[in-house]
This record gives sequence, structure tokens and C-alpha cells, in this order.
Amino acid sequence: MKVTVLLFASLREAAGMPTVEVDIADGATAAELIASLRASHPGLTAHLPYVKVAVNREFAAAETALHDGDEVALIPPVGGG
Repeated sequence: MKVTVLLFASLREAAGMPTVEVDIADGATAAELIASLRASHPGLTAHLPYVKVAVNREFAAAETALHDGDEVALIPPVGGG
């Protein structure tokens, strides 16, 4: 199945692009998607342990099952002061 991954802030800079299309096994979870991104986009590896995941614009847990055509946003921590 294919999902679209939206990258923001430091993730976008590390990947050099705002979105990534990922082919992943049917029934894969958000955690499995992140593991796949570690392998296919090593520049993201340092950022991935800290991201929040949203699937189709709703925050999601690591064990959330993904479906063909889902939009997955990876949201890095935001600092401020």
C-alpha cells in the first residue's frame, strides 16, 4: 500500500523535501512506517524518536494501523520561550 508522509520543520530540512511517498506492507502500523523511514531516509533517523504522528489529521499512537492512501504527518517537537 502507499501512504503520503508530510514532513515539517527540521524533518523537511533533513529530507530535503516536504513529502515522501512510502510503499509499505498492508496493515502496517505507524511505528512500522517510522522504521521504514529510518532505513530509506537515514537523514531523518536522529529526529524520528521525538516526532508526534498524525494520521489523516488526527494524532495517532504508534500502534495505529495504516491504510492505503493515508496521509501521515510527522511533527517534530516545537521549542519556544
